[in-house]
Amino acid sequence: MSTSKKYGNWALIAVVMLLFGTAIATIQFKVPVVMGDIMANMGMDASSASWLMSIFTFVGIILALPTGALAKRFGPKTMLLAAAAIIAVGSLLGAFAGNGMVLIVSRAIEGVAFIFVTICGPLAVQKYVSPDKIGSATGIWALWVCLGSVVGGVLTPTLYASTGFAGVWVIYAAAAVVFAIVVAVIVKNPGEALEGAADAPTEGKVGYGELVKPNILLFFAAFLVFNMTLMAVLSFGPTFLQQQGVDPTLSGFVSTLPMLLAVISSPLFGALSDKLGRCKPLYLAAMLVMGPCTLLLLTQTGPLMWVGAIVMGLVGLGGPVMCLTSYINVLGRPELMSIGMGVLMLVQSLGQFLGTWLVPLLLGPDVSSWMLTGIVMCVIGFAGTAALALCKFR
Repeated sequence: MSTSKKYGNWALIAVVMLLFGTAIATIQFKVPVVMGDIMANMGMDASSASWLMSIFTFVGIILALPTGALAKRFGPKTMLLAAAAIIAVGSLLGAFAGNGMVLIVSRAIEGVAFIFVTICGPLAVQKYVSPDKIGSATGIWALWVCLGSVVGGVLTPTLYASTGFAGVWVIYAAAAVVFAIVVAVIVKNPGEALEGAADAPTEGKVGYGELVKPNILLFFAAFLVFNMTLMAVLSFGPTFLQQQGVDPTLSGFVSTLPMLLAVISSPLFGALSDKLGRCKPLYLAAMLVMGPCTLLLLTQTGPLMWVGAIVMGLVGLGGPVMCLTSYINVLGRPELMSIGMGVLMLVQSLGQFLGTWLVPLLLGPDVSSWMLTGIVMCVIGFAGTAALALCKFR
């Protein structure tokens, strides 16, 4: 009997998963644009309302490792479908929440689904897509958060005006469930259509101790730094620009421009890695620009500001795709991927936390030491690049 695997259409799988992921990410980003109304209707102050978004990061830090273990046991497809069920429960609870505390609890439940998708989406690409197309498929998949933030920001005000608070929550949950059904139908194990194979988990005895190796730790260090620099720009770029007299709308656009340009860099880097058969040169290029671009976006308001935003978007934001695509090569053993992805997402969450924690310390109580902050973040970016250069992988 032949042992060759028959994979499904990689582009169809990637697009279907992208649609599902975007639906999940939209649910995360539905809150900011209607935050004012939510605070008024639920009697929430700014401190408690901030938990409607930050609870996602908190849940991610707590559940990253357990989610990786669950993915190993049940398989990524099962976990993605479970995420749809969980998001439906959380959204329905939120739709009929009578106070802010219940709404925060509902957002925590939605956060569980979000971390499931964050970890199991890349695992599904690795499992269900032909190895020679993993980079291209990952490049498409990696757009899910970017597109979800755009859809959530653009569509939510219109839906909110026409259907109200509960309508937004129910409609987005329904969309996620519909796309989950499509995932269940389209995304199959290699050869599943012919042999009826189940979504069986990967076998093999593995432990977290196998991830504490110098080469893997160097890889983690680079990804930690990437997220620190990115979050520094996303969180504090608008503050710097507005202090310099830049219009709030323009400052928000400049700071999010790199994420918008990821629509180009993400699939491009994925396709290039498949063609080259290597990820490290592309990942190094992405890491190399993150520090300098962060410096520019935290210190400049003229043409250099635009250079920083464009280069970060077109080059730097290709980094996550290369990280996810090359990760299995760094681990060395496919059976480590499930728990390894949990650890990688924990590293991501820690990097995002450190980025938002360190910058205020550098800025000082009067929030004025922007040049110092930019230089320090640039140096940290170069340190992450050095760690990646020392890491051995293709």
